[in-house]
Amino acid sequence: MSEQYEDEEVTRGRVLSNGQVMAFIAGFWLRRRWLLLGSAGGMLLAMGFELALPWAARGLVDSVTGPDKGASGAWVAWGLFVGAYLAFTVTRNIAFRFWNPLAARNMEEMTNEGFRRVQSFSADWHADTFAGATVRRLSRAMWGYDGVSDAVVLWLGPALLLLVGQSILIALQWPLVGGVALLVVFAFLWVNLWVVKVYVRPANLRSNALDSRIGGALADALSANPTVKSFGAEAREEARFGKLTSEWRTAVQITWSRFMDIWLLQNLLTMLLQAVMTGTLVWLWTKGRATPGDIAFGITTFMQMNGYLRNIGENVRMFQKGVDDVEDVANYAGMAPQVADPATPQPFRAAEGEIVFDAVTFAYKSADAPLYDGFSLRIAPGERVALVGATGAGKSTFVKLVQRLYDLNAGAIRIDGQDIAAVTQGELRRAIAVVPQDPALFHRTIAENIGYARPGATLDEIRLAARRARAEEFIDRLPKGYDTLVGERGVKLSGGERQRVAIARAFLADAPILVFDEATSSLDVETELSVQAAMDELMAGRTTIVIAHRLSTIRHADRILVFDKGRIIEEGAHAELKAKGGAYARLAAVAEGTA
Repeated sequence: MSEQYEDEEVTRGRVLSNGQVMAFIAGFWLRRRWLLLGSAGGMLLAMGFELALPWAARGLVDSVTGPDKGASGAWVAWGLFVGAYLAFTVTRNIAFRFWNPLAARNMEEMTNEGFRRVQSFSADWHADTFAGATVRRLSRAMWGYDGVSDAVVLWLGPALLLLVGQSILIALQWPLVGGVALLVVFAFLWVNLWVVKVYVRPANLRSNALDSRIGGALADALSANPTVKSFGAEAREEARFGKLTSEWRTAVQITWSRFMDIWLLQNLLTMLLQAVMTGTLVWLWTKGRATPGDIAFGITTFMQMNGYLRNIGENVRMFQKGVDDVEDVANYAGMAPQVADPATPQPFRAAEGEIVFDAVTFAYKSADAPLYDGFSLRIAPGERVALVGATGAGKSTFVKLVQRLYDLNAGAIRIDGQDIAAVTQGELRRAIAVVPQDPALFHRTIAENIGYARPGATLDEIRLAARRARAEEFIDRLPKGYDTLVGERGVKLSGGERQRVAIARAFLADAPILVFDEATSSLDVETELSVQAAMDELMAGRTTIVIAHRLSTIRHADRILVFDKGRIIEEGAHAELKAKGGAYARLAAVAEGTA
């Protein structure tokens, strides 16, 4: 992988503003308005009781130090002080009981919807994107939402209300002290919102991107561990991974250092508030214009405001980090699927399996010219068609277009007379069973992997499919039989065993159209014979497309199509094409070792 590509991966994607990400998050809050209102109302009520605490403290001190002090008055003041704190604690706890189910459900839905969105993206998108990096982005967004929501609804909103409210109440009695308090509050907000955005966020986005790259690199190296071991390349992979984590360490240290710079500025502002508030009240006390209760009020108020100011600093950092963590999933939500279902899809009925390419033009996004240009072809229902040709001739693209993994530039593809662009991709692909060269199995049981073709299939139906695929014998030899876990991508099974599981899956799917994409190219002769017998049984009565180089796989096809640069240059049966002495005859001669 080139350094240029790595840098593009780190900086890939449009950067959303804080407001755009917040609009995305707020959409989840509004899905459950009653829970949101219950939580916000509880927090506001709690703030009211908390605002009363310094005044209750002043009343308590004055009641025990004033000239009219008495036990009954002191106990009443004490009761008001304790009652205010108790009411604050209870109402805040109630607010959290509204908030927790709202947060948990929204985090669940954000993750599910992000996963659904990523699954809807095209084969091209997935080919260009590290799966491990996408996993990190999706999981990070869930906790980013939690951080942003807690910061805004539970901390920043109430804190701002309390700080402004407290400053106004102070200003009503001591205008200078209240004015300075308001000035410090707004300076604090400016530091935490504007300075964090322009000074901290760029560094945080960089370290986040590198964190995603770490996830991608881990998944890439661990999934290819057999290759790493076969070349004794563990040290090389460790060095490559170490270089990436070193870049992350450098980037995250910059991010953390900038957060520390903001933290220092915040503390200087709170020191200013402390000095002005307590100093002014002490000065007023020396002039006989403030009571001991006023001093207690000032100290209590400062401690209260200082705690909330500190919370503002911490929660703005949490807010910005959360916004940056959610940004990728918010981006996904705004991206249209590269291959989209029609707004009003038609019902899809594929019974016969006729396939028609009608003046199809198609070009890959990175290509200078179309691979297919006005390409037309008809495959009759139940016909067995083999595609041959050099690498890059357009064989695999043909199959991908039938599955609608890409959209056409012009023309149409029809199955049983229906334009495949007019139906849902899910319905279309369920009518096409594909057995690839390297079947991708899930790290689940053999039964689950076979049954993936038809949800709800019984174990007897799964066993029958395995028997028809010549897979039952090896499955029965396994200690746990159909309950055997196959490992990531099926690594616990041999190539032939994976192929037979894939063929069993195709049997169970019972689709009218069947695709074999180099399904026997990596198998030994004995295994190929077993797999070929299963393939022959599976092909019976189905429209079949076979991509293969081995003559044993294609010699019995009804028609062989020879591709070259997106065009069919020869077609016919095996014997007919050999007799012509053209391109197919040369390919056959090479395959038979007679060239």
